[in-house]
Amino acid sequence: MKPEELWQASGLQGEYEAWAFGDAPDQLAELVRRGVKTATCSAALLYELEQEEYPKEGDYSVILDSTGNAVCIIRTTKVSVLPFDLVSEQHAWKEGEGDRSLEYWRQVHKRFFTDELKTVGRAFDERMELICEEFEVIYPEKPENETDNS
Repeated sequence: MKPEELWQASGLQGEYEAWAFGDAPDQLAELVRRGVKTATCSAALLYELEQEEYPKEGDYSVILDSTGNAVCIIRTTKVSVLPFDLVSEQHAWKEGEGDRSLEYWRQVHKRFFTDELKTVGRAFDERMELICEEFEVIYPEKPENETDNS
């Protein structure tokens, strides 16, 4: 389903962004849909280079899979900006990936940001600022018989 079709089906009004996660978009979209992944982060530098506004509370996003199909709609509930090395265990858990530990989060995200920053001629730095977002799935609602066993 196309993003605009899911948005119309939801009955929501207003503006939204449609995007896919940069690393493993299918797997991460599924974790979001199931309610396991309730947070994400981005390099603040990339927003600045693109002259894009930071996400803010109340923003809606249509999450896409790797083929551009709409998976679900989320609403941002919290945004904070902090250095990579100050990301908490709680945030790592909410990101829902791997064993959900801070150690796993740091390993995977250091590699991801190193690769992503290379594309703009920048180097990874543990003090680099991240935009940390928390969100909730708004549509479709998670089926009651579905569990978060991951």
